[in-house]
Amino acid sequence: MRHSCAHLVAAAAQELYPEAKFGVGPTVENGFYYDIDFGEPITEEDLGRIEARAKGLIKKGVDFTKEEMDIDEAIKMFKKMGQVYKAELLNDLKTKGTTKVGEDAEAELSGDTVTIYRTGEFVDLCRGPHLKSTKDIGVFKLTKLAGAYWRGKSENPQLQRIYGVCFAKQKELDEYLAMLAEAEKRDHRKIGAEQDLFFIDDLVGKGLVMWQPNGTIIRNEVEKLVVEKERAAGYVRVATPHMAKEELFLTSGHLPYYKDSMYPPMVMDDGTYYMKAMNCPHHHLIYRHNLRSYRELPLRLAEYGTCYRNELSGTLAGLLRVRGLTMNDAHIYCRKDQIKQEFKGVLDLTVGYYKIFGFQDYWFRLSKWSPKHLDKYVNEPANWEYAESVIREVLKEAGVKFVEVDDEASFYGPKVDIQFKSVIGREESLSTIQLDFVAKKRFDLNYTDDTGKENNEIFVIHRAPLSTHERFLAFLIEHYAGIWPVWLAPVQVRFVSVSENHAEGARKLRDEFFNAGIRADIDTADETLGNRVRKAVGAKIPYIVVVGDKELSGEDWMIRVRGQEKQEKMSQAEFMARLDKEIAERI
Repeated sequence: MRHSCAHLVAAAAQELYPEAKFGVGPTVENGFYYDIDFGEPITEEDLGRIEARAKGLIKKGVDFTKEEMDIDEAIKMFKKMGQVYKAELLNDLKTKGTTKVGEDAEAELSGDTVTIYRTGEFVDLCRGPHLKSTKDIGVFKLTKLAGAYWRGKSENPQLQRIYGVCFAKQKELDEYLAMLAEAEKRDHRKIGAEQDLFFIDDLVGKGLVMWQPNGTIIRNEVEKLVVEKERAAGYVRVATPHMAKEELFLTSGHLPYYKDSMYPPMVMDDGTYYMKAMNCPHHHLIYRHNLRSYRELPLRLAEYGTCYRNELSGTLAGLLRVRGLTMNDAHIYCRKDQIKQEFKGVLDLTVGYYKIFGFQDYWFRLSKWSPKHLDKYVNEPANWEYAESVIREVLKEAGVKFVEVDDEASFYGPKVDIQFKSVIGREESLSTIQLDFVAKKRFDLNYTDDTGKENNEIFVIHRAPLSTHERFLAFLIEHYAGIWPVWLAPVQVRFVSVSENHAEGARKLRDEFFNAGIRADIDTADETLGNRVRKAVGAKIPYIVVVGDKELSGEDWMIRVRGQEKQEKMSQAEFMARLDKEIAERI
C-alpha cells in the first residue's frame, strides 16, 4: 500500500509538473519518499497541491497495471519520455546485471526483460507488487521536502525528496501525526536554540558544533558522571592528538577503505597527516608502548576523544550527524578467557547509565558473522564461535531483551548494538560494543604470560556506552523535552528580587549557593515581578525563589518547584540540603 502510494504521489506530481524527471520512490518506516527533479525547486506550499491532486486520483480509482518489456525497449521508451534517471538505472542494469535503485535496495536483471507499472499516464520502472487500484489506498499525508543527491553522490544533480506517511485507517494516521507534532516540540535544534545550548555557524563550518555555556554545563556533567563511573569500574584515562600520520591509519586498515569518510590529507614537511576519524589506533599505540604482563590485564583505556568525519553537507542534521564528534570511547585489552567478564562489565555499566537517565524502551542486537562471506570477515572460525557464544551467555544471564542477526558483524568481530525507541517514536542505535580479533595482528599487540613467554592472543573490546556528546545530547534534549533533572540543569536555582531594595540581598544569596556548588543565578531586571517569575518558569528552571523581606530576615522560604502548582515551605538550610542530595545522587 505504501509503495503504491509513492507511485500515486508521483503520478499526481507529473500531472502538475509535466516536465518533472523521476528518480526512485521506495518505502520507509510508516511511509515512503520519492526523489524528483522538478527543474525549478518546489516549496512546502506546493506539497499541498500535490497531495490534493493525489487524493483526487484516489477518488477516481486509477488501476495499477503491470507490463513486461524488453530492456532495450524500456530504455528507448524512458529516453523518449525524457526520464533520464530511469534510463540510467536501466543502462546500469543491462551492463552490470544489477543496479542500486534506492539507498538500501538493489535490482537484479533476470533474463532480458524488466517490469514497469502504469498509474494512469504515469509510467514507472518497478518490480512491484502493487494494489489493484488507487481506491485501495487507505489514508496518507505528505509531510516534508528535503534535498537528495541522485544515487547519494554529491557530484550528481540534487533532486527534491517528497516524504509521505500512509496508513490503513484515519485513526492510525492521526496518532502518527500527533507523534510528529510532539517530535517537533521536542526537536533538539529548537530546544537547543531556546535554551542557548549550542549553535552551528557557517563561518566555522557545517557540522561543527559551537557549545554555549549552558550546553557545556550539560556536557561536563555527563562527562563527570562517566569519569566517576569508569574510575570505579577500573578504567584509566588517556588523551591523544586530534591527528596522526598516514602510516597509522594504513596500519589500522582504515586507509584506504575508510578514506572517503576522513578529511583530506595534509602534506607536511615530515609526512602526510589526517584528522583522526576514530580513537582506536591511538589507543593501540598506548597499549603497545610499554611491555605488558598478564598481571596488567585487562587494561581499560578511556578517553572522551574528539574525532572528525567528512560527512556530506546534505546529510548533516543538528547534533545527530556532525563532522566533529567527541566520543565516550574506551578500549579494553584482555585475554580470551576474560572476554565474558569484560563484556558483562560493559553491559552493567551501560545499563547503569540508562537507569540514571531514566531510559526504558531499549533492547540489544547481537550481530554475528557468516562463514559464507570470508571476503567480509577475518577468517578465525574458533574465535567467532567462542566470542558469539560468550556474548550470548552474557545477554541471557543479564536478562535483557535481545535479538540475533546473521552476517552483520564488523569485519574484525561480533558486535552488540543497543537499540532505542525514543519518546518521539524514532528507532535508533545509541550505543555499540564491539569485539576485535584483528588489532593484535595489525599492531603486534602482546603480553608476557605466566610462563614468561610472549603471547599475542590479545582481544580488544571497543565500547561507547553514551555514544558521542553530540548525538547523546540530542537524544537527551528530546528525551527530557528540555526539562532537565536538577543535576543536569544549567541553572538549578533562580533568585528573583521583589524590588531594587532586595537586589543586594538576592545577590548575596546567589553567591552563597554558587560557592556551595549549586548553579544559581539572579534576575533583578527592571520588569514586574510577575514577568520575571514567568520568564523563569518558561526557562524550565527547577527552583525559583522570590526574595523579599521575609526571605532576607531568616524566615522560612516559599519555593516554586518546577511542575508543581503549590509552593513548598522550607528553611534555607533545608533547601540547600535538598539540592545537595538531588545533585549528588543524580535524582
